[in-house]
Amino acid sequence: MTARTAGQHRIRPARTQDPHEVDRLYDICLRTGANGAGAEDLFVDPRLLGEIYLGAYLAFEPELAFVLEGDDGSVLGYVLGARDTAAFEQLLEERWWPALKKSYPLSSFPAGSPDEGLVQMIHAPSRTDPATIEAFPAHLHVDILAEGKGGGNGRRLLDTLFTALQDRGVEGVHLNVSPENTHAIGFYRHMGFTQVDGSLWAKPL
Repeated sequence: MTARTAGQHRIRPARTQDPHEVDRLYDICLRTGANGAGAEDLFVDPRLLGEIYLGAYLAFEPELAFVLEGDDGSVLGYVLGARDTAAFEQLLEERWWPALKKSYPLSSFPAGSPDEGLVQMIHAPSRTDPATIEAFPAHLHVDILAEGKGGGNGRRLLDTLFTALQDRGVEGVHLNVSPENTHAIGFYRHMGFTQVDGSLWAKPL
């Protein structure tokens, strides 16, 4: 095993069949869901954000899910990927969104509320531009709690995913980041991502 310097934590595959770990990942998704800050006070339903940005990756691409584990064994962050965005979005259309549409009808939350905005995304999910997919077919999500940041942990998480994608023949990856999330943008620039358009950033592998 490679030695870890101070502040670095273990990276391992996510235990996607462990309900306790899955719950922990949903919790991290919520606790980082406001441009890296906590979103607990924004949403009534604590799992709704994770149903959009987390759950399907654990279900359909578990081999591309990795976690950052603290010294006490607690999970402090994760990175998730989909190697073929077009195929993944079609899979969601067929096997993920239908159940969520039943669980969250359009009338589930007050109009204009943050939860209602997420429900709208479930009922009318966006599709990635084909030109983006052609050049950068994979995409990712990464979230790390404050106590897991530093020590190069974010870089190591992404590098772990990049290696897994390269091993599967993927030649490019993209992600979306809010223009308001300047800290994350600086990090992605440092990781070799360049801005394609608006919130879209991409990197060849």
